[in-house]
Amino acid sequence: MSDMPKVIIYTDGACSGNPGPGGWGVYLQSGAHEKDLWGGEAMSTNQRMEMQAVVQALKALKKPSEVTLYSDSSYVLNGIQKWIVDWKKRGWKNSKKQDVANRDLWEEMDLQRQRHQMTWCWVKGHAGNVGNERADDLARRGVPTQV
Repeated sequence: MSDMPKVIIYTDGACSGNPGPGGWGVYLQSGAHEKDLWGGEAMSTNQRMEMQAVVQALKALKKPSEVTLYSDSSYVLNGIQKWIVDWKKRGWKNSKKQDVANRDLWEEMDLQRQRHQMTWCWVKGHAGNVGNERADDLARRGVPTQV
């Protein structure tokens, strides 16, 4: 049995236009402790915000942990669990021999996940899952407003 902290994370991204102003949100739980994180960028895409949420969540953990991470993004989950192995073998080229989109965030996510024991889970978005809905609210909070 591991004595690493057990952490449950819900992540989500949002974009007003795609591309456009984007936000990311994270809801973390560990035992009785909860934490909300959010942020955004003036110009981004929904995929980048989904990825940024994961990166920021993992960076926020102070020590190696047993992490169960929930995301409604098939792009993120397929990318980090399946596609990344071949991308790295091909020098960050996709199956069409083109540069992998969002390589900077894929590399950061790959680096951050190595500190933890990860379990990746897909959750249907906008379907009443409390953690996912909270992450979605936080992501929308992170979208910069036009001034």
